[in-house]
Amino acid sequence: MIAAGSTSPFVEDLALTLGVAAVISVLFRRLGLPAVLGYLLAGLVIGPHLALPLFADPARVAALSEFGVVLVMFGIGLHFSPRDLAAAIPKVGLIGLVQVSAMLWLGFMLGRAFGWEVLPSIFLGATVAISSTMVVARAIDEYGLPEGARELVFGVLVIQDLVAVVLIAALTTVASGAGLEPAELATTTAGLLGFLAVMVLVGLRVVPRVLRLVAAMDHAETLLIAASGLCFGMALLAAKAGYSVALGAFVAGSLAASSGIAGRIEPLIAPVRDLFAAVFFVSVGMMVDPIIVLDVWYLAVLVALLVIIGQLVVVGTAAFVAGHGVRRGLHAGLALGQIGEFSFILAQLGVTTGVADDQLVPLVVVVAIVTATTTPLAVRHADRIAAWIDRKLPHRVHTVAALYESWVESIIEARRTRRIVGIRRFVRLAIIDAAALVGVVAAGAVGRSYVVVAAGRLGIGEEPASILLGAVTVAATVPFAVGMIRCGRAIGGTLARAALPRAVSGTDLAFAPRRVLIVMLQIAALLVLGLPVLAITQPMLPGWLGAPALLALLGVVAVSFWRRADDLDGHVKAGAEAVLELLRQSSGVPGRFEAEHIERVLPGLGEIVSVSLAARAPACGRTLAQLDLRGRTGATVLAIERAGASRTVPSGAEPLRPDDILALVGTVEAIALARVLLCGDPLSPPDPDPNGV
Repeated sequence: MIAAGSTSPFVEDLALTLGVAAVISVLFRRLGLPAVLGYLLAGLVIGPHLALPLFADPARVAALSEFGVVLVMFGIGLHFSPRDLAAAIPKVGLIGLVQVSAMLWLGFMLGRAFGWEVLPSIFLGATVAISSTMVVARAIDEYGLPEGARELVFGVLVIQDLVAVVLIAALTTVASGAGLEPAELATTTAGLLGFLAVMVLVGLRVVPRVLRLVAAMDHAETLLIAASGLCFGMALLAAKAGYSVALGAFVAGSLAASSGIAGRIEPLIAPVRDLFAAVFFVSVGMMVDPIIVLDVWYLAVLVALLVIIGQLVVVGTAAFVAGHGVRRGLHAGLALGQIGEFSFILAQLGVTTGVADDQLVPLVVVVAIVTATTTPLAVRHADRIAAWIDRKLPHRVHTVAALYESWVESIIEARRTRRIVGIRRFVRLAIIDAAALVGVVAAGAVGRSYVVVAAGRLGIGEEPASILLGAVTVAATVPFAVGMIRCGRAIGGTLARAALPRAVSGTDLAFAPRRVLIVMLQIAALLVLGLPVLAITQPMLPGWLGAPALLALLGVVAVSFWRRADDLDGHVKAGAEAVLELLRQSSGVPGRFEAEHIERVLPGLGEIVSVSLAARAPACGRTLAQLDLRGRTGATVLAIERAGASRTVPSGAEPLRPDDILALVGTVEAIALARVLLCGDPLSPPDPDPNGV
């Protein structure tokens, strides 16, 4: 019992924490800066590293901050119902996998370049792999993004959040003492999966029914208490089992989402979650020593550049290869160029367990401040930045970009009509080869200590023995690496032939576009299979091995792509000449002008539609570059029929005139958007897809 006139130390610390956080966060909001940065600064103000009269006990605030971690993870879990996952994973699951794998690997390699040990470098890679949902949502709400890019961004964020939960669980296991010994890690991972299976299977039978019964009482307070009890109860259960409280809270949120009443629970839990999430960020700020910040600022600049540029390149490339277009991928990459909430959780986990250096938290905080400041600017100017990058791409890349989305659309149609046969077998074989390759590398890492001991007994030094073991391990991985490459080629060939089938007899007129499509699909397979394998095995490999192998493979694919794209350029020019001739024969009547004939003669050009510009059309008097037609819509002008001055594959400097007839190529959606931009036609709503493809 607390005596009259005295207060609990926790009450004093909470009052000081929230009071200072409130003042600074209000100021930051007025300045248009993220409130998270205000919370971090509040932690610095009341922390032990500044000689100010405001001081809170770091240990007690850290204890209170654990409520924030639990509630934030519970809130994330509420969005992970099976239906949401089923909708998000097919659309952006592979993009999210590529993004997380690439950033994990890049962050790890940068940590090793700093001279850090393996485990701290893994934690650095984990912190740069996850973007900030709070910062992204605020920037998009304030400055906006095109609808397609917005869906892509939030889809990738969903995948990131799911991966972050796995990372927290895995790194908690690593930090608990299992280390990176593959045998111990496999044992603890199996234990983790078994624990999760029991929690989920039992929870699905009990939790949704109980929550629905509580919700039927129609009493908000009772539902809040029940949901909070579930959240903290499962967090405690996970902690008692030796895992992270964050893992238990996330599972609790997912089980609550399965009840179908997550929409009623979230508004009740959100104020409490936001309150203690603020306390968590303040506690992170209290760990920042300004002197250490001065020591790591140059490292923070390098990490921030890695996050901003790496996310742009990785997400932009992955989105384009997945068929989302150049501009949409660049928009998404610009929006995701920051670190945030999970990065703080991971950094704090590494430091508090003694695995990572004390520099990690100040480093992550500085990077978060820098990237949270640049993200709103990047989103605000996303169109301008993406347009500039798009213009700098080589002409051959533009040619491929103009047609690739229509090829992906053809693959989706072939899948819907079940014309793709045998693809699952190659996918299974590729996954088996990838798993075997990881297993061989892990076996080499496990056997290193035994080989060194045995070699010592034979009078062989440690270094020669390690080199010999490394050579044997690399040689053993070659068959599986070759198998992955062959499966990638088979997958690419199967899908490309389904989208652009060979002629039954005579000349194979789809040869050029099909070769380019095969290379693009091989790039996709390389990204989806190669990057996760590299991210998993790199900590067990010599630092000099992973990057050169990846760069060499990418170089071979890039050269192949460049040559195939040159052949495609000739194919497109021939198609443009044929389209122009059809335009002349159509006597200026807009429509499809027998475009099916072009598809039969020169397949792979996508949807071909003619558009006639009236005298008052919005596009008249403007150049194609000023309209930015391909960048804004995805459609491309293949030819222009104009009295006395027709054009094939016109340049961006070509002005459009009244009575021009344009031949547009692209997807159905791209053509519809182009009509709006060129002629001001109303945009028709898309046809619903009953197959959900």
